[in-house]
Amino acid sequence: MRTVYVNGEYLPENEAKVSIFDRGFLMADGVYEVTSVLGGKLIDFDGHAVRLERSLKELDMAPACTKEELLAIHRELVAKNEITDGLVYLQITRGAPGDRDFAFPDPDTTPSTIVLFTQSKPGLANSPAAKVGMKVISIPDIRWHRRDIKTVQLLYPSMGKMMAKKAGCDDAWMIEDGFVTEGTSNNAYIVKNGKIITRELSNDILHGITRAAVLRFAKEAQMEVEERNFTIEEAKEADEAFVTSASSFVMPVVEIDGVTLGDGTPGSVAPRLREIYLEESLKKAI
Repeated sequence: MRTVYVNGEYLPENEAKVSIFDRGFLMADGVYEVTSVLGGKLIDFDGHAVRLERSLKELDMAPACTKEELLAIHRELVAKNEITDGLVYLQITRGAPGDRDFAFPDPDTTPSTIVLFTQSKPGLANSPAAKVGMKVISIPDIRWHRRDIKTVQLLYPSMGKMMAKKAGCDDAWMIEDGFVTEGTSNNAYIVKNGKIITRELSNDILHGITRAAVLRFAKEAQMEVEERNFTIEEAKEADEAFVTSASSFVMPVVEIDGVTLGDGTPGSVAPRLREIYLEESLKKAI
């Protein structure tokens, strides 16, 4: 049975409890991060900690603990649950004021709720999907306009995943004003004539931690990168496509809305970026 962390305590998962008045439950008033674990070490923890701090600040939410305390909790959970490869999920909400109210509670009297748990994913870096590639569909992007804040408002992305599943595909890319924003839980990219193209950072997409690292590694490898909007039609005509996220790293996309890219197998750019990302990230894992 897993050991989880709830508000300062390490508990068996079946003993963990959060109030029914918690604003994360009632209002989706919370933020989260997911950090990958490879070989028992945390991948890009600093990046996730910095983004968490930003998300909390954007929502005027009090931090639940320091970065150092957060790292200690992550490491303790990895050790207690004997995680070799997997994920650490972290969620912080505005807390449980004792009743339901749209107004924010006073942070001096209502402390934040903090929850962490692990997920064991043996062979996470060797996903079979990376060798065959993903199939995606396109759907309208009807989310709120602060997608740069990593909130727990994940209903529409979940619906998008189910739309893709119903269509016999793996994921969905969301479209707004004719342009691709991102995948349901990842950043989206296309490759044309060797150039990597991805949407620039704004409030319209999540500022992916893996995205930042992959683009940095791509530039260091002398790959050409262009940050701009692209349409789904342009994506269908691309040589390659891929997504990035903390749990999938770099994952090739081989089909978009039923249109096969290239010969229907991962090209050369995405697999190479995945290789570079995993190699370099493991060097800096803590």
